[in-house]
Amino acid sequence: QVQLAESGGGLVQAGGSLRLSCAASGRTFNTVVMGWFRQSPGKEREVVATINWSGGTVRYTDSVKGRFTISRDLAKNTVYLRMNNLKPEDTAIYYCASQRDYSGPYNLWGQGTQVTVSS
Repeated sequence: QVQLAESGGGLVQAGGSLRLSCAASGRTFNTVVMGWFRQSPGKEREVVATINWSGGTVRYTDSVKGRFTISRDLAKNTVYLRMNNLKPEDTAIYYCASQRDYSGPYNLWGQGTQVTVSS
């Protein structure tokens, strides 16, 4: 059974950087889109960035454009989120997720990694 595991979260000062990783483990990993989501207390989960697994097309929510970069390593079945110029409002639990087909939901989720940005 395929699982996703995030890593790379932590505590950083405003203006700092972190790189999150999400590795898929298991026999067969089939996905069409990988996404990074985040959720902070009292707020709904929001999509941060997505990447088309085969073509590499990326999308970002407006609040992170120019600061975050999503990328993937097909050989390692890993997706990354490079986060620069972090702000306190970026504080959240970050999750990666896999969408198996374009018409379906994100149906495979990691356990999440905490990112805390201090002012």
